[in-house]
Amino acid sequence: MTAGQEIWTLLAGASLLAWLYLVFAHGRFWLGDQRLSRGDPAPPSWPPVCAVVPARDEAALVGQAVGSLLEQDYPGPFRVVLVDDESDDGTAEAALAAAEASGRADRFEIRRTAPRPEGWVGKMWAVETGVSHALDRFPETRFLWLSDADVTASPTTLRRLVARAEVDRLDLVSLLVKLRCDSPWERLLIPAFVYFFQKLYPFPRVNDVRKRTASAAGGCVLLRADALERAGGIASIRGAVIDDCALGARIKEQGPVWLGLAEQERSVRPYAGLEEIWEMIARSAYDQLRYSPLLLLGTLAGLSLLYVVPWLAPLTWPLHGSTAAALLGASAWLALSITFLPTLALYGLSPARAPALPLAGMLYAGMTFDSAWRHHRGAGARWKGRFLTQPTR
Repeated sequence: MTAGQEIWTLLAGASLLAWLYLVFAHGRFWLGDQRLSRGDPAPPSWPPVCAVVPARDEAALVGQAVGSLLEQDYPGPFRVVLVDDESDDGTAEAALAAAEASGRADRFEIRRTAPRPEGWVGKMWAVETGVSHALDRFPETRFLWLSDADVTASPTTLRRLVARAEVDRLDLVSLLVKLRCDSPWERLLIPAFVYFFQKLYPFPRVNDVRKRTASAAGGCVLLRADALERAGGIASIRGAVIDDCALGARIKEQGPVWLGLAEQERSVRPYAGLEEIWEMIARSAYDQLRYSPLLLLGTLAGLSLLYVVPWLAPLTWPLHGSTAAALLGASAWLALSITFLPTLALYGLSPARAPALPLAGMLYAGMTFDSAWRHHRGAGARWKGRFLTQPTR
């Protein structure tokens, strides 16, 4: 065996071992079995809930979100507060029109943000504005429902969230809502994004009080008002770019949390092309790595081992000539494809797409590198014309 063949065999063997670990010892992340029950027992009483919806330039989508919130069949007291975060596209007017069309405008209020204090990320200041108003205006509020302006809920969503929180005595219940998956780029990259999120934060570990893993999904979060107060309020995560994960970690320090995959709750935001998905990831990926070049290098090396070696080893067999490397790589490719099947099923996509996961993995590696490159160029992370992180120069 030549030195080149030995190297390929070692790489392919390491890739397969890594995938065997992920399949059998990484918190069952790939099974996608953490779902919100449709039949949790009803609690003895239905506590008061206030939904808080931060919105910045969301006129095209916010009406659907507000309408779905006001159509909840929740048996207890329920109100909705939309926070207009310096929008200039008629977001507030679109939200009010949807509330009036629902016939339940008496449950609905709009607040506008004051000038943002230094050190606050825009969305967190909007959430703080809504939460403070909700607790001042409705002090009996027991649960806060944080929902994004592009997310639509089913009529039973709130009832099921509260039932799960009350029956299991949870401080936070969150759903990773289904993202739009219609265009070719969405079908390639959106299920992969959901898969990678589960791999980064295995949901069974998040939901296990004995494990330190903690997270949440910002599109749909129900949390106890007193748990948020114990955690230091929204101010405790005021500078967080990936605010949902930061919130999940803060709340889990106080008590149990639960994170699952949504089946009926959806984001209606379109990502028609690669550029839009690329921007979504690149604006925050380097923050996930704590702006560390070493973590970036480790991440890119790990992604290469997991998603480049498995297909490259068998496809380049005529060049390197190592049958062992080709077989080991093909086995790793099969393993990763199998783990992707439950996520594809969630999105109603063909199992034949599973072998394309390495392509998505390589694109996400590119997005992660670009996120770091932007940071080191001093560009900062931007969203709707506003810096999420300040430029470095």
